[in-house]
Amino acid sequence: MMEVRTHDILIVGAGLAGMRAAVAAAPGLDVAIVSKVHPLRSHSVAAQGGINAAISPKDSWEAHAFDTAKGSGYLGDQDAIEVMCQEGPADILELERLGAIFSRNEQGEIAQRPFGGAGYPRTCYAADRTGHALLHAMYEQLLKKGVFVYEEWYVLSLIVEDRICKGVIAMDVLRGELHAIEAKTVIFATGGYGRVYSSSTNAVINTGDGMSMAYRAGVPLMDMEFVQFHPTTLRETGILITEGARGEGGYLLNTLGDRFMSRYDPQKMELATRDFISRCEQQEIEEGRGVNGCVLLDLRHLGKKKIMERLPQIRQLAISFVGVDPIESPIPVRPGAHYSMGGIRTNAWCETELAGFYAAGECACVSVHGANRLGGNSLLETIVFGRRAGIRASEYVRTVKSVTLSSAPLQAERKKVERLLKHKNGERIGPLREELGAAMTDHLGIFRKRERMEQALRRIRDLRQRYENVYLEDRGKIFNTELTNALELGSLIDLAETIVIGAIAREESRGSHFRTEFPNRNDAGWLKHTLAYCTESGPRLEYAPVTITRFPPAG
Repeated sequence: MMEVRTHDILIVGAGLAGMRAAVAAAPGLDVAIVSKVHPLRSHSVAAQGGINAAISPKDSWEAHAFDTAKGSGYLGDQDAIEVMCQEGPADILELERLGAIFSRNEQGEIAQRPFGGAGYPRTCYAADRTGHALLHAMYEQLLKKGVFVYEEWYVLSLIVEDRICKGVIAMDVLRGELHAIEAKTVIFATGGYGRVYSSSTNAVINTGDGMSMAYRAGVPLMDMEFVQFHPTTLRETGILITEGARGEGGYLLNTLGDRFMSRYDPQKMELATRDFISRCEQQEIEEGRGVNGCVLLDLRHLGKKKIMERLPQIRQLAISFVGVDPIESPIPVRPGAHYSMGGIRTNAWCETELAGFYAAGECACVSVHGANRLGGNSLLETIVFGRRAGIRASEYVRTVKSVTLSSAPLQAERKKVERLLKHKNGERIGPLREELGAAMTDHLGIFRKRERMEQALRRIRDLRQRYENVYLEDRGKIFNTELTNALELGSLIDLAETIVIGAIAREESRGSHFRTEFPNRNDAGWLKHTLAYCTESGPRLEYAPVTITRFPPAG
């Protein structure tokens, strides 16, 4: 007889979106979280610069919504943008009430700093460790609510019958056993896929598993061609240097010592949008005005006191990883893969095309970010839509009487794992993953061209065939991380293909997607969302309209 674990609501992913969903859904229901790492090791902890909200009387949610819509290249759905910007201020105050320790201004109010693409300094922050502060506050609430956590469990697939989501198949990594976990509703909050690139600001756990599982279950992925490159990452490691460093007044310099952004955007300078600054930096580097493949981020003029108070982690990262003290010398930085605007298609209540299946946070595409995300909006998205997912899922659960599972999904995943483990020779995971990262980095970077993207597609499809012959040296059950790495590689290959196919098809430049053959935005032909559906022959593309409410596309 199949042993089945049962819950009302099962949340996959324990970052800010997942924990916020759990806290919102928990009263009166059996809520559980599945996470492949300890919740406090979720990637939300790495967010540095801050979280946006119009909490100042001098600001407004309408101004925040306009900045977000414009920054998205007008590809963001404005109904969802309005929800995020309207509900954000109350969520910030709720986080403060729950114990989040924000930095303060001289009046004792929550401090706010300017971020790129914003018309007002609305980014609330906790020095340069904002994600860390918020995640710890939410984890305390998780413990208070008594939410059960499957810690270091890896989810392999959704259980779907008659287009209704009924749970997941997951592996207890410590013991190597596969289990069916039954749930009346499932929320994915599994984060992004940054590790599809060879150099990324993302943690090694960010392999897009949730997006891939939803895709394979028949849910479309939306706008996958839009991948954000952050302008300031460390060269060798890809470690993030927060936009807060520029928000506090940092300069970007080339090898001549010039603040080169004055030539590209003399008004916004270092606080232009991330996609634009990344292109400017790359142009400086390619035209020979870089410094060893980088530009320089200069904080010296801020002074030691300000750096130690507001950017202490950035200083330590620069010292530890490049041997540079920003109090004394500029930090070498370059653009690096950072964020996925695309993801599992949802509406503003985080509902997907599958009944009982929801998604929130970076794995989802609501879409509030469109073609380019503004800094500070990602943390806000996790909180606002994590909460909304929890609320809507708890409402749905009360309409479901019971769930029954067959043994077929569990048996199918056991056979998949057994097939991976039985190969006695073949391809190793490491080289395949390196080749995938190199193909994406070389051909799907800041500047894109059809010929190079088609090369990437051929390499990815070759890697998919070779992946069928992956050989694992570790065939044991106990904490077999080589097995989970192999499963993650399968997810990355799925997502790489959707990114490339969508990018080849979109013959325009918008936000983070810049085509050298089509350098202009084309609203007449391409003001539409890309939908990628999984088929045996690869992604099948369809398109959907963008929701425009109060901000028609402008220059």
